Amino acid sequence: MAPSAHAGAAERRKWLFFPGLGSVRARLLALVLAPLLLGVPILLGIVWVWGTQGYNQLLVNKVSSDLLTARQYFERVQEGVASGLVGFAGSHQLAVALDRGVNGRNAGDVRELLASAASIQGLDYLMLLDEHGQPLSVQRPLPQEFQQRTLWPVVREALAGRAHHALAVFSPAHLGALSPALRERAALTLIATPNAPPDWRKREERGLMIQIAVPVFNAAGQLRAVLEGGVMLNRNLGIVDRINAVVYQDTSLPLDSQGTATLFLGDTRVATNVRLFRDGGRALGTRVSAAVKEKVLGRGETWLGSAFVVNEPYISGYSPLFDDNGERIGMLYVGFLQEPLQRALYWALSGLFLLFLLVSALGTLAAVRWARSIFQPIERMAAVMKRIEAGEEKARVGTVVRDDELGQLARTFDNLLDMLDARRTELQRWADELDIMVAARTAELEMANATLRRAHQQLVMNEKLTAIGELTAGVAHEINNPVAVIQGNLELLREVLGKGAEPVREEIRMIDEQAGRIHGIVAKLLQFARPGDFAGYTDAVDVSALVNDCLVLTRHNLSRGNVRVEVMLNASRKVEINRGELQQVLINLIVNAMQAMPEGGALQLRTEDAEVDGVEGVRIEVEDTGQGIAAEVLDRIFDPFFTTKKQEGTGLGLSISYAIVTRYGGHIAVESTPGSGTCFAVHLRSHPVFSEEPSAPGFANRFFRRDGA
Repeated sequence: MAPSAHAGAAERRKWLFFPGLGSVRARLLALVLAPLLLGVPILLGIVWVWGTQGYNQLLVNKVSSDLLTARQYFERVQEGVASGLVGFAGSHQLAVALDRGVNGRNAGDVRELLASAASIQGLDYLMLLDEHGQPLSVQRPLPQEFQQRTLWPVVREALAGRAHHALAVFSPAHLGALSPALRERAALTLIATPNAPPDWRKREERGLMIQIAVPVFNAAGQLRAVLEGGVMLNRNLGIVDRINAVVYQDTSLPLDSQGTATLFLGDTRVATNVRLFRDGGRALGTRVSAAVKEKVLGRGETWLGSAFVVNEPYISGYSPLFDDNGERIGMLYVGFLQEPLQRALYWALSGLFLLFLLVSALGTLAAVRWARSIFQPIERMAAVMKRIEAGEEKARVGTVVRDDELGQLARTFDNLLDMLDARRTELQRWADELDIMVAARTAELEMANATLRRAHQQLVMNEKLTAIGELTAGVAHEINNPVAVIQGNLELLREVLGKGAEPVREEIRMIDEQAGRIHGIVAKLLQFARPGDFAGYTDAVDVSALVNDCLVLTRHNLSRGNVRVEVMLNASRKVEINRGELQQVLINLIVNAMQAMPEGGALQLRTEDAEVDGVEGVRIEVEDTGQGIAAEVLDRIFDPFFTTKKQEGTGLGLSISYAIVTRYGGHIAVESTPGSGTCFAVHLRSHPVFSEEPSAPGFANRFFRRDGA
């Protein structure tokens, strides 16, 4: 082979095994290998997460099914005990014993019969009660406090003619009264358990009992007596072992995991096959973790999932147990060891990951060999792109010998670069022209929109004021004359009737009062429509002193409404205005603020020097912590006749205040947040510019920021 051929082969091997020497090759290799080098780890992570979550969910579903099976079997155990006692209650043997009587020399026979039945039925105690719930025959005499058996719901059900069973908690004294052996069997020493909540007790001495009561009828179907019995679950290992055998049969759990079942009294294990250690004794007297206790006993919910049981994690299911009064008295638990199943899952996932890695490695080698054939043309195109990025817009791939798809791609790439260069030049020219046109048109539209908004607001306000003025001028005279006639005739009526008017004195007073109210409303209308007619002389008014005067006038109402007043009077300038009109505006705002705080609150009054429309002036703020004003109402509060106090206001207070302030060249602004309060700000010039109606700018600038903008 010629030396040049050997050199070419060496060069190709160098590019193949050292792709970092050529950026095009490196990028192409990264593109080809990315699905393997990046996708496989991501896929493995997804498989790990989903597999673990899915497997854990399967375990939770299994323990949920196991818990349902355990509950059903536990219920069947209770029903089996109850049905056995029902059979004994209807037996001929018991009927004969009752016919002979339960007193005298027959008392011993009845007690012996009850003891025999209790032994056969597996009962820990059995007694015979009369039709009033009092003991007729018991194994041991009961103290007085335990003789009234009707305190138990199951006994009351039996006295009503219905056999009934339920779980119940017997006190240590109750157990001792029934049998000292029961009390001794129930007592468990509490064992310190990791994760369990603190407990001051050293022993659990109460008894968890399956309590059954069955009515006994005579031949005529009449209630003759009641049988009451019970099976204590403390240390009753036979029941939990049967539950465990039913739920976890030999093939129900894989590997070396093992199932367990437990009955709790409160949070204490009183019957369980959970071991203190893997091969140790039963964990009687240990307690459940604080998290499980809070959810199951505290909130009455079912716990499904991983839980620390005594000294190892188990996939666990806990369900609350209730007595006949619906109180949570304990828990039923089933579960199985988590570690063997978790270990099996990790081994399975590890084998799957190794298989993935092997397939990825083989795929990487195949991808590298396949990518080698397309390195050369793409490298030239990549070099051209770098030159263009560096600013060499005329760079091109040039002549390509290959006629396959890659060669065609390189030639088409050069043609596209030529077309893009021409388009770029033309688009840049158009973009420059468009920017100039857009900027000019935007400025024109902004100016036109601002002018249109101001004109619209001014037109709406002027139309409202014109309509109100015409209405007021035409109606005031027509209303005042009848009102005057009514009031005059009322006075005449009082004089003519004298003492004869006494029966209708209150009605006459109400007519006079309502006529006076009509007169006041007409006066407010006239003041709003023609404020100039009500204006007095102007004077240089100290607004801070005037605020103090207004507080004196409203102090009684503020104290009665439990309103705390805070003043910050910092204004030093005086304003030229009619003192009475400004006082009317401020009192109206203070009263409105007080009414917005029916439960009491804080009223802040502030004055300060400020610039008003570019000239010297003052700003007076009245702020409350009341209910606030809704956004949909805020735009209408200065409209004539608009009010939210349907039974109290006329809707003219703020309108008149607004008309007074704007007539002196000022304006009123408001800011409100529903639920947080409202702030009114009165802006007044030191030297007013008088106008006969509110100006559009004053009307439009109702809202402001707290910095005064």
